[in-house]
Amino acid sequence: MSELKDAGILVRMAHQAFMNAGIDPTPIYKRCNITAQLLADQRTRTPHHAQTLFWQACEDVTGDPLIGLHLGENTPLFRGQVLEYLFLSSHTFEEGLQRALRYQRLLSDAICGRLEITDDRCALVVAPTTGDAVSIRHLSDSIMLGVIRFFQHVTDGAFKPLAITFSHEGVGDDSEYQRVFGCPVSFGDEADELVFDPAVLSYRSLHAEPELMRAHEQVASEQMARLEKQDVVMAVTRVIGELLDSGQVSLESVAERLEITARTLRSRLAEAETSFNQLLAGYRSNLARRLLARTDESIDEIVYLTGFSEPSTFYRAFKRWTGLTPIEYRRSKRRERAAARKVPAKANRPEEAPA
Repeated sequence: MSELKDAGILVRMAHQAFMNAGIDPTPIYKRCNITAQLLADQRTRTPHHAQTLFWQACEDVTGDPLIGLHLGENTPLFRGQVLEYLFLSSHTFEEGLQRALRYQRLLSDAICGRLEITDDRCALVVAPTTGDAVSIRHLSDSIMLGVIRFFQHVTDGAFKPLAITFSHEGVGDDSEYQRVFGCPVSFGDEADELVFDPAVLSYRSLHAEPELMRAHEQVASEQMARLEKQDVVMAVTRVIGELLDSGQVSLESVAERLEITARTLRSRLAEAETSFNQLLAGYRSNLARRLLARTDESIDEIVYLTGFSEPSTFYRAFKRWTGLTPIEYRRSKRRERAAARKVPAKANRPEEAPA
């Protein structure tokens, strides 16, 4: 798996939580570069490492050391996603939970939940998938509260937390945690853990329907397959970036780095509706635009950094990408920056974010 990402639904739910709590998220969004377009994109997935910046901005702007907990109280119920439908159409809560755990990556690449059952104890244990996943107190608090509310929803209120353990160290005074969760809360364990009565596992859904369940599982499988295709594209893009200035970028060299055959790589990219040449051209184009717009690197240096052997080849490619020569493009971006400095920028606040 390449870069860890989270589903965009998490950002949209956080936005609604800000609205419900009466918090103006504009300064938070500005610091985190969250735009109306990002909020509106139903298929977007955001880098998991950005969670650190987001939650730090939330705490800084609100001055609330328990902003994750309090934002979680105002977060809308998780509705309208295939994971909810898998729960509701399964016969029992346990069946629904086990199915949802198979497709948990639809929410995040960075966390992994598992169900642990003994004779008198049942727990949902949530831990990072890899060492690259960041552990953030505010994120853990809000997710735990969201999970409990969702479980109560799909069991018509039958689900009750018996105890909660967090991997983070808390804030000293745990009285607010006790108030919000209504059960014993402890800190500093190896993983986040939600303990509940095993009896709720047999709760029978009032909406169970085998045919709908199979249809929902098919949708979930298709969404997982789409993520796996994106993994291939991201992995190839990453390797292109690593090999570009060496001049050894080819389908074969990238396949070798990924430890697969060139034929397999070509086939997987075709399944993702792209090709190696498209990804290489896109990477070069984006890199060239960024270097021309944001740096003072010479054109010759940019030719080298983008992996072209001759300036003339680079000039022709750039003209094909943008309709401008590299020099014309750089001048246009400098004019735009100069004009922006003269006119006060309007607040970068999403005007029509989804509820």
